[in-house]
Amino acid sequence: MNILVINCGSSSLKFQLIDSDTENWIAKGLCERIGIDGSVISYTPAGGEKEVKETPMPDHTEAIRLVLEALTNPSTGVVKDLKEIGAVGHRIVHGGEKFASSTIITDEVIEAIRECNDLAPLHNPANLIGIDACRKLMGDTPMVAVFDTAFHQTMPPKAYMYGLPYAYYEKYKVRRYGFHGTSHSYVSHRAAEKLGVDFDQQKIIVCHLGNGASVSAVLNGKCVDTSMGLTPLEGLIMGTRSGDLDPAILEFLANKENMTLSEVMNVLNKKSGVYGLSGDISSDFRDLEKAHNEGNKKATMTLEAFCYRVAKYIGAYVAAMNGVDVICFTAGVGENAPLVRSWVCEYLGYLGITLDDTANNKRGEDIVITTPESRTKVMVIPTNEELAIARETLALV
Repeated sequence: MNILVINCGSSSLKFQLIDSDTENWIAKGLCERIGIDGSVISYTPAGGEKEVKETPMPDHTEAIRLVLEALTNPSTGVVKDLKEIGAVGHRIVHGGEKFASSTIITDEVIEAIRECNDLAPLHNPANLIGIDACRKLMGDTPMVAVFDTAFHQTMPPKAYMYGLPYAYYEKYKVRRYGFHGTSHSYVSHRAAEKLGVDFDQQKIIVCHLGNGASVSAVLNGKCVDTSMGLTPLEGLIMGTRSGDLDPAILEFLANKENMTLSEVMNVLNKKSGVYGLSGDISSDFRDLEKAHNEGNKKATMTLEAFCYRVAKYIGAYVAAMNGVDVICFTAGVGENAPLVRSWVCEYLGYLGITLDDTANNKRGEDIVITTPESRTKVMVIPTNEELAIARETLALV
């Protein structure tokens, strides 16, 4: 079966068409600047050349129409008819407590997703627009919602409750949810598969390190803790997000800088993280590493702070699971920054970790980066959220 995977942002749309039999992508692409002047669609068929076309995309419906047109194009398309697409899998950022697993999309499911909009105001509405556009253009093709939060719904209350009045949980469901769940699920399963061990008998820590970053603890096949919270702002220092901080800082900055709460939140989400900490050098770790190599002290301090936070979360989750068998690095930074991996692992000598420097210096490969003598294995597992969504979709349809 051919499965179309759709990931809608507020002004962008990523897509892949995947053959569920081979699990290889047949075509992939990206629509950018939806609803903004200068809209662009890029499209790459497997084995073919990448095409980039600037064309108006006033809304997501038009973006979806252009995606389907590209897939069925007589000269460069990969299917002759939309009927060759057996199902569509949609990435949904927030499912709240309503969804602990993926689900077939119905009118009732759409309404339940809409009720979670307050928890992800930048993402869920865009996800819903993508669903609506596909339903309009693809008729009765079955569609599946795959939630970023679902994998973390196995966390126990002791891990997800905040130290706030319980009434806020009862009234507004204020609790920790976690994100990047599709990636954490895929990577932890892949690690067990790669090592030839029983996933349900392992203690696995996944470090999803990219512009957005999170760590999860997976005990015997279930997530028992993760670093992100009610929103993706909690946890690690990230590209532009602050991560954990003293909540009193919000009032302090609002008073000192004469900012509204919304303005302070904008700083925490878009002007902080490694970007802000480095003195606005960059939110891109490649730029930070280059600056570090050139002797920039702020860049060095920023990278050290990031790695220190990652190592602290790993240590916390070793305690939560009373041990660890495997630590996995994934996502853009985790897969491609040997320096970050080595600096993080320098804190983990108590786990008997010894890195294989030759293996660690490789980028983007599915590989064990510790020596055979290392008591705890450390791996790099390239994430594949699109394939994970396709698998979930296939299982349901």
